[in-house]
Amino acid sequence: MAGQPAESGPNTDRPAIVLASASRARATMLKAAGVAFTIDEASIDEDEVKAALAAERATPPQVAETLAELKALRVARRHPGSLVLGADQVLALDDALFDKPKDRADAARQLAALAGKSHRLHSVAVVVRDGARLWHHGDMAELTMRPLTAEFIDLYLDRAGDAVTRSVGAYQLEGLGAQLFTRVRGDFFTVLGLPLLPLLGFLRGHGVVPA
Repeated sequence: MAGQPAESGPNTDRPAIVLASASRARATMLKAAGVAFTIDEASIDEDEVKAALAAERATPPQVAETLAELKALRVARRHPGSLVLGADQVLALDDALFDKPKDRADAARQLAALAGKSHRLHSVAVVVRDGARLWHHGDMAELTMRPLTAEFIDLYLDRAGDAVTRSVGAYQLEGLGAQLFTRVRGDFFTVLGLPLLPLLGFLRGHGVVPA
C-alpha cells in the first residue's frame, strides 16, 4: 500500500502525513477530521514483538506504545522528511491481552471471555520524522460488556460477518458492536483506536490542519 494517494479533504493543500497503518477506522477518522494523509502500511512481526514484551513484563500501554513507534519508524525510512503516524491498540482483560480474532470461532471465544466483564482499551499514537520521535500520546477507555448467551453470540457473528476479525475483541463500537455493552467510560476516538483530539492539536502546530 506504499504510495497510496492522499485522502481528499478540505486541507489537501497542506502537508500530508503518512499513516503507517491499514486500519480502516483510523483512516476514516483522519479523513472525517479533514486531515490530508497517505497510507503506507508497516510490516512488522507483531507476535514476535508482543512475545518479547511479555517476557519483559511490559504493561499494556507499553506494548501499544512500542508497537506504534515501531510501525512509524519502519515506514519513516521510506518517507524522509515526512511526519509519519504510527498507532496501536491493546485490549486488556485483567492480565490477559487480546489480539484480533483469527476467525469466527476465535471471535466467539473472545466474546464469551469478555461477556459480563469490564475490559480496557489502550490506544497510543506516535509521530516520527527521520527516525526521531516527535510526539506521542496514550489514552485508555474502559468498556463493560453485558452477559451474552451462546445463541446471541452466534446471531451477532452472523450479522457482523467478517468485520469481527478486523477489530480486537470482535466488535466495532460504531456499529453493531454497540449492542454488546452496558457502559463505556472514556473517549470515543480512543475506543476506535486513535487518540484523535490530542493528535489534531499536534498537527495544528505543524501546519497539517489549520490553527
